[in-house]
Amino acid sequence: MSNIDEFFERVISVKLPEDRQTVDILEQTLLPGTIKRINLRTKEELWDAIKKLKVRGAPAIGVSAAYGIAVLANRIEASDFDSFYKEFKELKDYLASSRPTAVNLFWALNRMDDKALSLKNESLDKIKELLFEEAQKIRDEDVAISRSIGELGFGLLKELKKEGKEVGILTHCNAGTIATAKYGTATAPMYTALENGWAGTDMHVYCDETRPLLQGARLTSFELHNAGITTTLQCDNMASMLMKQGKIDIVFVGCDRVAKNGDSANKIGTSGLAILAKHYGIPFYICAPSSTIDLNTARGDDIPIEMRDPEEVTTMWYKERMAPEGIDAFNPAFDFAEHELITGIITEKGIAHAPFDKAFEELGIGK
Repeated sequence: MSNIDEFFERVISVKLPEDRQTVDILEQTLLPGTIKRINLRTKEELWDAIKKLKVRGAPAIGVSAAYGIAVLANRIEASDFDSFYKEFKELKDYLASSRPTAVNLFWALNRMDDKALSLKNESLDKIKELLFEEAQKIRDEDVAISRSIGELGFGLLKELKKEGKEVGILTHCNAGTIATAKYGTATAPMYTALENGWAGTDMHVYCDETRPLLQGARLTSFELHNAGITTTLQCDNMASMLMKQGKIDIVFVGCDRVAKNGDSANKIGTSGLAILAKHYGIPFYICAPSSTIDLNTARGDDIPIEMRDPEEVTTMWYKERMAPEGIDAFNPAFDFAEHELITGIITEKGIAHAPFDKAFEELGIGK
């Protein structure tokens, strides 16, 4: 097993144990100080893990939801399909209420729902078994999707590579292997580069710390550093200085939902990063599985934005409170990069360029 394969095995985000009684996740809120796996058994534990970011990243959330609904459905005691499906639907709706923005959560749960309905004439034992199979397909497909995104992104890196010069890459939040089944989306080009013989010093990745939950500091820098990639961490508001100094050749970020016009919702701060990249003439790419592209959402303004606890801004991560008592705090979890700021959207089916609605159609997305 190669070093990169060992790395992937150690930090796998979600897996289904052999007994299929729980969902096994890497507890991401404890990183980087503690690498710990936890087993989610109940619907409440699954909901809480998604809501509280113990498992996070749109693809990993989708895989967790698929495994979770299969595990929970396997315990349903019913005598006929109608009574089974009534409880199944309640479980699905409950899990779907955990996060409003990540479309992969709904996509995965709806796919599992469609599978259950397609099997209504089968025995309940067979339905339960085939739900597990469908969840595994979702996981395996996510690996293949990330691998394809990685190959396409690596092609862009090769174009930027000059003899004796490392490629400077900027990323925001965490769209890495721990946010997916494997490879990640925004980090997939870097891991693909390693698999294709690049050394960790052939590229230099700059990670925005990503306030207020510090996914870049806690998660992305943890991943990339442990994979042997030259990595530098900076505060979000330092990105402009890096770009001005010529240290950034390309920006790769992930995405939780892409609207039909190409507006792309991602972790708060992505919009500002896209504006900076446009100003400095740096290519800005969204890395998004096609399941993240929501053709039913016309534009970014139509994407629901999750508002989170103000204490994440005022007290979290601090030994002492860093803001006055009673002060209000604005804490949206996401913003969106407007389509005109985006160089391209890398999907597993190809790289889409503006006009994005036509590009999605040409790539066969949504069919």
